[in-house]
Amino acid sequence: MRRSDWHPGLIPDLQDKTLLVTGANSGIGLEAVKQFADKGATVIMACRNTGKAEEAARAVRQHTPGAQLDFLPLDLADLASIGQFADAVKARYGAVDVLLNNAGLMAPPLQRTRDGFEMQFGTNHLGHFALTGQLVEVLEAAPAPRVVQVSSVMHRIGKFYWDNLNAEKWYSRWAFYGQSKLANLVFARDLNRRLETAGLKARAYAVHPGYSATHLQDTVIGGQIINKIMAQPARMGCLPGVMAATSDAVQPGGYYGPNGRFLELRGYPAPSYARRIASNRQVAQRLWDVSETLTGIRYLNDSSAH
Repeated sequence: MRRSDWHPGLIPDLQDKTLLVTGANSGIGLEAVKQFADKGATVIMACRNTGKAEEAARAVRQHTPGAQLDFLPLDLADLASIGQFADAVKARYGAVDVLLNNAGLMAPPLQRTRDGFEMQFGTNHLGHFALTGQLVEVLEAAPAPRVVQVSSVMHRIGKFYWDNLNAEKWYSRWAFYGQSKLANLVFARDLNRRLETAGLKARAYAVHPGYSATHLQDTVIGGQIINKIMAQPARMGCLPGVMAATSDAVQPGGYYGPNGRFLELRGYPAPSYARRIASNRQVAQRLWDVSETLTGIRYLNDSSAH
């Protein structure tokens, strides 16, 4: 078991900080919002469904009366929605201290985003890639900005299907989930390198929640039964992301998850196992190039970094 010295009591005061959380209305996203709001942060709740966002905000205010919350609609499966959301954030906020790229979906039947991408790769990776690129400016306006990208232990089964990224030829729900979560980890590490190379202030981190009981498992047969047997609560699963967003002990480009013995499924946050491919520059470059091509969002590439 890896040593974990961090716990929620170490979360610093977050007054005068603005933190943006995607997928903030349920699961580990909602639990992270509670932690941030409890420490005085202004939290931008980026959610697709207005009704669920309002219900989640009420739950946060029951936990923390007077919580500073702002809801803005965001559909990560729609590039136009992402652009509108980014414009709204920049119009409303002078700076964003933390972008927590948390939203995602797991192992649904084959579906496509509004722009025609396979839903898991399109939402979990391409949506956050496009969002991050359009928020670099407002992040850089903060004193010490951070991007925290949620990956998964399932990155371990991940493989890039370069000739079938959008499942035009075949589809397997778990294979494509693994691909999207490997993409999250590769993206976070490459993003951090590019930010440093460009001389910018922002730093990027990757995290995973272990196996946490959330609505992600709703698409999996027997998922809620497995949750009851194996999962830790979402309030524990959110902690790696909360730590990466707020702690001085984390390393830029690092990867953090629960410190539990079996596949890091449960426990308090600690440095996590990442496959070597996560730091492969050629793989990272190829993913960045294809992500720019598919989304039309270009940033921190060689020409813009000099």
